[in-house]
Amino acid sequence: MDKQDKQEKIVSMFDEIASTYDVTNRILSMGIDKSWRKKACDKTLQLLDRSENLTVLDVACGTGDMLQWWKERAEAAGATIARFIGVDPSEGMLKVAKEKVDYAEFVTAKAQDMPIEEDTADILSISYGIRNVVDRQDAINEFHRVLKPGGMVVILEFTKREDRGLKGKIVDFYMHRILPTLGGLVSRNYEAYRYLPDSIEGFLTTEMLKNELETAGFAVQYTQAFSMGISTLLIARK
Repeated sequence: MDKQDKQEKIVSMFDEIASTYDVTNRILSMGIDKSWRKKACDKTLQLLDRSENLTVLDVACGTGDMLQWWKERAEAAGATIARFIGVDPSEGMLKVAKEKVDYAEFVTAKAQDMPIEEDTADILSISYGIRNVVDRQDAINEFHRVLKPGGMVVILEFTKREDRGLKGKIVDFYMHRILPTLGGLVSRNYEAYRYLPDSIEGFLTTEMLKNELETAGFAVQYTQAFSMGISTLLIARK
């Protein structure tokens, strides 16, 4: 399967699970992902050297969860976001997002090829979506293009774990045994939730992802692992 076919298959899979995506995520993460997203927003707003008339671009925005978090956390921090933009290649996901988030613009596009002018965004986030981008380095280069100088790229992702001790085995058991079964039951799409642990195993370590960001011209400002390394936050400045 070539890259284009693989990318289209992933997009089609997300179209199929869009209607149950939010419920399934909350169940599978036991709601813990809310704290991860909150931390990502709060830390980024602390590191950013400006706080007024911001433009936030959420890539692989899915059903719009992260856009809601940006709005809430900016208000809590006293920052003003003048423009919210959500980008996703899945029409199914965007349909749900448009019903939830009425203050954002939505664009159907892939992360590596966005119809967004250069130097547009103060903050660009991508939550649990970068591993689904087949041409990842092209996407990271695109992130650099559309960010303003000094802007922040914010990545939340399930990175590949190097820890194969007891904690690593516990995480692996959950990801490979419990998650696919539970996700399949809720969504009625077992293939999609078998894909998740496989995509993580085929993805990068945190250090490798940092290197790709630096190759594109970013300076990594902050990293943090959550919940025994299941999830990782990276924040980098253009």
